[in-house]
Amino acid sequence: MNIEFGPELESFRREVAEFLDVAPTPAIREAGKKTTSVFAPFEQVMAWHRILHAKGWAAPAWPKEYGGTGWSVEQRYIFAEECRKRELPPLLPNGLQMVGPMLIELGSEEQKRKHLPGILSGEDYWTQGYSEPNAGSDLASLQCSAVADGDDYIINGSKIWTTLAHHSNRMFMLVRTSKTGKKQEGITFLLLDRTDYPGMEIRPIIGLDGFPEQCEVFFDNVRVPQSGRVGAENDGWSVAKHLLKHERGGSAASPAMLHAIARIRETARQTPSPFGGVLADDAVFQRDLGELEADVMSCRHFEQLAISGHPLARDAAYPSVNKTMNSELSQRISIMMTRVSGIETVPQQLEALVVGSNVAPLGDDFDLIAMPYYLNTRATSIYAGSNEVQRDLIARTVLAANR
Repeated sequence: MNIEFGPELESFRREVAEFLDVAPTPAIREAGKKTTSVFAPFEQVMAWHRILHAKGWAAPAWPKEYGGTGWSVEQRYIFAEECRKRELPPLLPNGLQMVGPMLIELGSEEQKRKHLPGILSGEDYWTQGYSEPNAGSDLASLQCSAVADGDDYIINGSKIWTTLAHHSNRMFMLVRTSKTGKKQEGITFLLLDRTDYPGMEIRPIIGLDGFPEQCEVFFDNVRVPQSGRVGAENDGWSVAKHLLKHERGGSAASPAMLHAIARIRETARQTPSPFGGVLADDAVFQRDLGELEADVMSCRHFEQLAISGHPLARDAAYPSVNKTMNSELSQRISIMMTRVSGIETVPQQLEALVVGSNVAPLGDDFDLIAMPYYLNTRATSIYAGSNEVQRDLIARTVLAANR
């Protein structure tokens, strides 16, 4: 099967490149270079979101009738490649890649009219209220409750690891509406059109990298309308599983990883080796980087097979395979980055990481982000379902298919 892009797409690539060369502001470009996790600096990435929306390019994967581009999957891949070549910040995934696609497929017409325009324009930021102190990988054990009261629900409990909740004005969440039957059967999926309801409190958590990306959210008799429910009461687990397929397999990761490999190689050419010469010439380093690059190229091939219409993209195990492979590759890349930077990446440089601070880093830009990126990627094999859970799902799916 031919999975290379034909010459007919070169004019599209040129159009994308010409726009990306001039549209981002200096602050947006700086934010891209200082992105050390899945989530880019908030103010600048939302500014970039609005620029792309004005161009009509904010939601490449959405259907055209809902404001998407109408691009083919090949065009979407090219767009991702060109963005990563320029180190532009990736748009925040919660709205465009998660709740938006879920609403398009499962939401009511009223919910689509109410919420999709704000997601598309960048006016709204949606935070994800899933994990709880005692319900992480075992998400079905969640206890945050919602009790029906007339046309409303009364919510009590808490959520944790709620990304950028302190910047959000919307939330999608899972709540327990029944304690009978299997634990998955008593869960309901809710959309909250505010994050400042009376009784709702958001507390940022300082992460290992020194920045407050994650949050705790507390609910004390918070009254929300039942009109925010997606699907039937007690059937939220089905909605959540539908959404997770977008979270685990909704975008191409290899362009960013290949760009990181190129930066590692370039930096290694300027890094002295303890055995003489430069690190790029060290045989052990060459072996390790070569193995990593080969695995990333396999990931790229895997993604392009899916893009080309290969049946694997429709396999039930695909989202779990994709998530597991991408998360572990990103962790290996982060280890290689710290290996190249060495002691230069050890100092915590919070001010230098702030966009617009004009604080010069110790070392170069690569040294500045290597350790924060390493620390943030420790979580990639945990969030969106731990990799141990993903491997169990893969095994169950494969076994079921071969019975």
